[in-house]
Amino acid sequence: MFRFTTVERSDLYGAVLNAFGLAGEHLETALGLDDVRERMRTVGWLAAVGDDELREALKKLVDWGLLDRVHNHAENYRTAEEYERRNLQYSLTRRGEAALAGVRHALEVLASTGALQTAVLEAIADRLDELCLLSGEPASADRRIFTTLRELEGHLEALVENTKAFNGELQRLMRAEGADLEVFREVKAATVAYLQEFLVNLDRRGEAVAAAVVRVEERGVFLLRERALRGAELPPVAEEDPAAGWLESRRARWAGLRAWFLPDDGARPRIEQLHDIARRAIVSLLQVLERINESRRRSSSAVQDFRELARWFAAAPGEEDLHRLWSAAFGLGSARHAHLAHPDPELIPSALSWSQAPPVEVSALLRASGRTERFTRTAKVRDVAAVKAERAERARAERGELALAWRELETDGPVRLSSFGELDPVVFERLLELLGRALSARPDTTGLRRATTGDGRVEISLSPPPDHRTAVLRTAKGVLTGPDYVVRITAVGGTRALSAPRTSVRREAAG
Repeated sequence: MFRFTTVERSDLYGAVLNAFGLAGEHLETALGLDDVRERMRTVGWLAAVGDDELREALKKLVDWGLLDRVHNHAENYRTAEEYERRNLQYSLTRRGEAALAGVRHALEVLASTGALQTAVLEAIADRLDELCLLSGEPASADRRIFTTLRELEGHLEALVENTKAFNGELQRLMRAEGADLEVFREVKAATVAYLQEFLVNLDRRGEAVAAAVVRVEERGVFLLRERALRGAELPPVAEEDPAAGWLESRRARWAGLRAWFLPDDGARPRIEQLHDIARRAIVSLLQVLERINESRRRSSSAVQDFRELARWFAAAPGEEDLHRLWSAAFGLGSARHAHLAHPDPELIPSALSWSQAPPVEVSALLRASGRTERFTRTAKVRDVAAVKAERAERARAERGELALAWRELETDGPVRLSSFGELDPVVFERLLELLGRALSARPDTTGLRRATTGDGRVEISLSPPPDHRTAVLRTAKGVLTGPDYVVRITAVGGTRALSAPRTSVRREAAG
């Protein structure tokens, strides 16, 4: 199928196929000899090509099964030359379309760069929420279900392809050698900043998508695919019904979505694996940057030092000069351990050769500092039991304050923000944290904003106020006024955040 890319005159064959691809974009299915030459100029082929050469190229493409040759019986020909020139027409076969698409895709991959886009994760969550809403609408929404489902699959495919491409570029970047150090350092520093920006709130976005998948599956994925099939309005095919293949393709795409965010077999989601890869890449890149900066601080490298020393040895006038140079370069002076003796010197005869005498232990510090170890009494081990107890007590107190705050803030249903009234400063700080997370999240199609705490235990749902009332919250540190939002604070999963009883706090039902 791709033989035309490796043989002689592959540029001509590629230009001919690109000409047919351009014609297909204009809904022209068959081209004559003159039409092919005109389209070749449009795609950028400027070299002169004779009729015989062009016919031979078309014949080769027909022999390879990339083009189909047909006779045009609908034309009226006035001369034999006109019949010879306009009778034969050519069109792309299925193999030709596949070959052209494969080459274009290969060129796009070579020219493209991967990316880690948090916007794609948010778009996936939005499309899942939209599917959840559309599943409850009548049959008239089948077409919207189809388009939303295809948008969801498109976002998932973009996430997978961009992630694979970026990971490949990242691994090649970490293995890159021989590049300009200044450019290399700037690229790696920018990549570290890019990865760190991507990791911000990645866990929360992955959990949001997983929760949206669960909500859609509770409505029935099979029924959703059936409605999307009706909205797809597939054309009839003589050989077989395309519905089965279409549904199987949708099922496989949904399985891929679950593999990324909510695997069936209990394995780690791929989004978490991406999190680990990004963190390891940050550590590796920072280590490489540290080595680059360390090498930049050195006046010369070890390789250059040894080469310069070799030149000095080659220029030394005599053997004595070589020995002096060797001693100065490597510090091989007189033995500083000669004063050391055996623990019981009387056992060693003075006439015994040094090569036959037992060895004497030499301190490792003697080579570096010129002195041996001095053994003293072991230092007293500090008792840290009191410090550990103080830290444990402080941790218990913090957990108690956090549990009390969640019990104070937990609601039985949607309430107005003004119903909280006066709050303890610690509880007020937790409420502000929840409100900030909710207001930074994107609203769904109904205007509802959802967010969870960092540990994922408590969830807040916030919707705009139905009127223009103002909420007033009082604490010991001051008063906060703002829009009287409708909020609902619950534990993730529908159970209470903590089983201990809450203090009685008045709640006004949402209007």
